[in-house]
Amino acid sequence: MRAAVMLDSRVEPAAANDAAAPAVCQGKASLAAAAIAPVLGARDLVKRYSGLVVTNNVDIDLRAGEIHALVGPNGAGKSSLLAQLSGEVRADAGRIDFQGRDITRLPPYRRAQLGIARTFQITSIFLEMTVLENVSVAVQVRQGHSFRFWKKVGRDASVLARARELLERVGLSDHAGRLASELSHGQHRQLEIAIALAGEPKALLLDEPMAGMGLEDSARLTRLLQSLKGSVAMLFVEHDMDAVFALADRITVLVYGQRVVTGTPAEIRSNAEVRRAYLGDLS
Repeated sequence: MRAAVMLDSRVEPAAANDAAAPAVCQGKASLAAAAIAPVLGARDLVKRYSGLVVTNNVDIDLRAGEIHALVGPNGAGKSSLLAQLSGEVRADAGRIDFQGRDITRLPPYRRAQLGIARTFQITSIFLEMTVLENVSVAVQVRQGHSFRFWKKVGRDASVLARARELLERVGLSDHAGRLASELSHGQHRQLEIAIALAGEPKALLLDEPMAGMGLEDSARLTRLLQSLKGSVAMLFVEHDMDAVFALADRITVLVYGQRVVTGTPAEIRSNAEVRRAYLGDLS
C-alpha cells in the first residue's frame, strides 16, 4: 500500500503538467538505455584462415563494470576473438563497437588509446627491470611522455606516485624494488594487470589469466579481479571453471568458432547442452 501511495503522489503532479510528462519519460528511458549499453560489442564477426573458420558470425557484448567470461574447448576460437576485439587480428567480416563508436578498422594502438587493454597467455613484462620500473613506464606512456626517455622515469614524482598506487592496488607494493624476473608466475600476472591498468582502460581483455598457476596464486588473482569489479569492464578467456563461476556476471560459451549460449553462471550451469559439451559433471 505504501508503494501505491508513493506512485499516486508522483503521478498526480505529472498529470498537472502534461508537457513535462513526455520529457520525464524520455529522460528515464535514456538513463535506462545508458545503463545497459555495452562498452564493447561485436556483431556478426567472422575470421577465416584459408578454409578454417575460427570465428563464425559471433555476437558478443561487454557491459560497463561487468566481468564476462569466455569459455569453451581448446580450438573454440576464444583467443582469436580477443585478438579481433583488441585489433591484433583484423576480422574478415562483421562490426566491432567501443562506447558507441565503430572501431572495426582501427589498429591496436588506437584502440588502446581509446581505452581497450589486453593481457596475454604469456606474460609480457620487462624481466630485467624492477617491478616499479615496469609500471612506471606504462604510466609514463599513458601521460604522454616520449618512450625514449623511460630511463629518466625515476626522476618523475607524479609517475612514481601513480605507479606505486597501482602496485598497491594489485598487491605488489612490497615487491616494488625487486626485479620482475624474481617474481613468481602468479605475481607476473599481477604485474601485467597493473601495467594494463596504468592505461586507465574502460575494457580489459584477459587471455587465460590463471594459466599455469597453482591453487594459491589462482586464488590470489581471483581475489584481485574481484576487487576490480565495477571499476573496469573485463572480458576474460579461462579454462579454470572454479575461477569462472567465482568471477563472472555472464558467461559466453564458444564451440568451433560459434557462440552457443550467453547467460548468467546459474543459467550456464543448468544448460544441458553446455554441460554435455563442456562442463561435464561440474555442478
